[in-house]
Amino acid sequence: MKLDDSIAAVVTGGASGLGAATARALAARGVKVAIFDLQKEKGEAVAAEIGGLFCEVNVTSDESVDAGFARARAAHGQERILVNCAGTGNAVKTASRSKEDGTIRHFPLEAFNWVIQINLVGTFRCIAKSAAGMLTLDPLEDGERGAIVNTASVAAEDGQIGQAAYSASKGGVVGMTLPIARDLMGEGIRVNTILPGIFDTPLLAAAPPNVKEALAASVPFPKRLGRPEEYARLALCMIETGYFNGEDVRLDGGIRMAPR
Repeated sequence: MKLDDSIAAVVTGGASGLGAATARALAARGVKVAIFDLQKEKGEAVAAEIGGLFCEVNVTSDESVDAGFARARAAHGQERILVNCAGTGNAVKTASRSKEDGTIRHFPLEAFNWVIQINLVGTFRCIAKSAAGMLTLDPLEDGERGAIVNTASVAAEDGQIGQAAYSASKGGVVGMTLPIARDLMGEGIRVNTILPGIFDTPLLAAAPPNVKEALAASVPFPKRLGRPEEYARLALCMIETGYFNGEDVRLDGGIRMAPR
């Protein structure tokens, strides 16, 4: 897909981190970008910076997602690109014993479901609604109508202690990539997923310098945290390369996560 001002894109989680970097990269190519996020102040700032549109969207809500797509399409036209970066996580053991008094607890199911609803169901909700819109578009070269990029995590393959919900949600994103690509192949819509490793995003902003240094040292090469711009470059590669379809690609400096 050739990126220029005839193309519209939606980036979920585009107010910060990987999503913001991708929104900037797309806008730099002339693409009209709509940012879906709950962080209104940050989202509006990024949108103003890139000449895009901010839509306050909760990916766990059909009504909110529908309203976001309606607003984005009214401003920019039907999107040909969807990049899913909205996500969250938590760290809770499946079952554990308190060191203080021996009390036994288990992972609260509402906390487990919260991560699944945002990371997995929210991603699918946006894919399904965006793809339905893409079906209305005239095909481009090779019959292409659109391109979708999802965000999983290396935790989908080597999750750490306490990451049962997070790993399950991201594993689900990986697991649905190929079947969705197959669902949409007859309509010219490609679907790929990136599995980022340890990236320097707002999620790590509060971490002490020694923690960041230890995380960077654990990466085989290069021994540093990933940069959001590197994610954005891979996302654009997936979008621009017409033969890129149905793939799940790790972007992690060669790391394989230890149990903790």
